[in-house]
Amino acid sequence: QVQLAESGGDLVQPGGSLRLSCVASGNISSISDMAWYRQVLGKQRELVARLTSGGSTRYSGSVKGRFTISMDNAKNTVYLQMNSLKPGDTAVYYCNVAGRISIFESFQSWGQGTQVTVSS
Repeated sequence: QVQLAESGGDLVQPGGSLRLSCVASGNISSISDMAWYRQVLGKQRELVARLTSGGSTRYSGSVKGRFTISMDNAKNTVYLQMNSLKPGDTAVYYCNVAGRISIFESFQSWGQGTQVTVSS
């Protein structure tokens, strides 16, 4: 099994910055895809940013230019640097990681979520 541990969520004022971290642990052979999603109560979970092992990135239009996804391969950790935060960024942020445990078995795991609140 692969577990994800997220951290970094907090209350921040509009215009502020936060960095979320997601550490993947367990029997990981390789990671192919890492992403951050967010969800507001009563709404669908939406993709915020995605990073592949090949280095390709994708961002939702609402965060492009403000958020940056990155990964430390040695630590199996993915980060989400969030700048110029807006009240509309308030949500629970979830980490999602996909990869392989072995040549026979793949995995996809979700973190427990971390709350980001942007308010004055």
